Amino acid sequence: MADQTFVIVGASLAGAKAAGHLRERGFTGRVVLVGAENQPPYERPPLSKGYLLGTEELEKAYVHDNVGWYADHDVELILGARATTLDRAGHTVSLDIGGSLHYDKLLIATGSRVRELTVPGATNEGVVYLRTVEDSMALRQRFVAGAQVLIVGAGWIGLEAAAAARQHGATVTIVEMDELPLRRVMGDEVAAIYRDLHEAHGVTFHFSSGVQEVGASGGKVSHVVLVDGTEVPADLVLAGVGVQPNVELGQEAGLEVARGILTDEYLRTSDPDIYAAGDVAEFASPLIGQRIRIEHWANALNGGPAAAAAMLGADEPYDRVPYFYSDQYTTSPLIGMEYAGYVAPGGYDRVVFRGSPEIKAGSDPEFLVFWTKEGRILAGMNANIWDVQDQIQPLVRAGWAGEAVDLARLADPSVPLSEVVGRREYA
Repeated sequence: MADQTFVIVGASLAGAKAAGHLRERGFTGRVVLVGAENQPPYERPPLSKGYLLGTEELEKAYVHDNVGWYADHDVELILGARATTLDRAGHTVSLDIGGSLHYDKLLIATGSRVRELTVPGATNEGVVYLRTVEDSMALRQRFVAGAQVLIVGAGWIGLEAAAAARQHGATVTIVEMDELPLRRVMGDEVAAIYRDLHEAHGVTFHFSSGVQEVGASGGKVSHVVLVDGTEVPADLVLAGVGVQPNVELGQEAGLEVARGILTDEYLRTSDPDIYAAGDVAEFASPLIGQRIRIEHWANALNGGPAAAAAMLGADEPYDRVPYFYSDQYTTSPLIGMEYAGYVAPGGYDRVVFRGSPEIKAGSDPEFLVFWTKEGRILAGMNANIWDVQDQIQPLVRAGWAGEAVDLARLADPSVPLSEVVGRREYA
């Protein structure tokens, strides 16, 4: 393979990890990593967590501390360039800065982009989004005592940004179209905990509501009009209304696309020389038994190397347990959590708690929670309890393999998690 060229479109976490893994596996051919942003590859979690909270510096976000890593490992890093056209027959990718790249194998790791507000006033100064390094830097400067921040959307980005804004002394209002925050992801039981957490820190919610108009004075945001006519003062509006995968390059080239670019369990698309990883890929999960698209850090972290291995011909299906984490607040009550598994909206029939999830002033809840269906564990979350993922993930694997557990034992803190499912093959 020394005379082959592998091109990676998307200088993302998935793309950077794929490039590194190619070299770790001994690939000696040409590796080209193309990124639309002018920043070297970075991880997104610090943008809404540590950096925005003020507990970490921005350098922590970069995949490699030294940008020279890419040259040192003979990875051609092309920044500020967007791939515009994919010629599958000619095995070339055209760039908007001019020229094209030939590839023998191609990885699409173009990630996703924010959905934008489309209401009147959405282009006023002070309506912002959180997706890039520059976005996070700008927000950190504006999250100050006295600021009036209105957040549209009570998903992970919205809640983490709310926590950061409150820690910096801003007044925070969240407008959410659903009845609770994170309800589609967590279900009513856990969603209510996050509502209580943020209300304990002084966040005001407007549920079952939406934004009708963003009002301004002199072109700058001054207030927001909700769908029921309520006016909420605001000098900063952060829209966290979701993302959409950047599938256009593959879609226009005729690759199979649904909610993302469709791949098999090796992250290989409908073209055998093209792979996809990270947010943009809807991959066939051997664990879940269906195609899923995951928008979280761990999927990019692990999916990039998995795609690289497949590009090199390895027979290694991508079967990781989906995983993500969230840290909200640095003063009590706070919740730092890890979640492993996969549950579609409404896809469970019972939630099982181990420990107390009650939100109390001045203390942090400590609990585990499991989403189950017909006694099978589909997902588990540890909140302010650490070093238990290596016990939770085998339970999730067992559940997706069809094994039911005794839910009373699952809820009993005196029963070790390792004994809830006795068969070791799920480890």
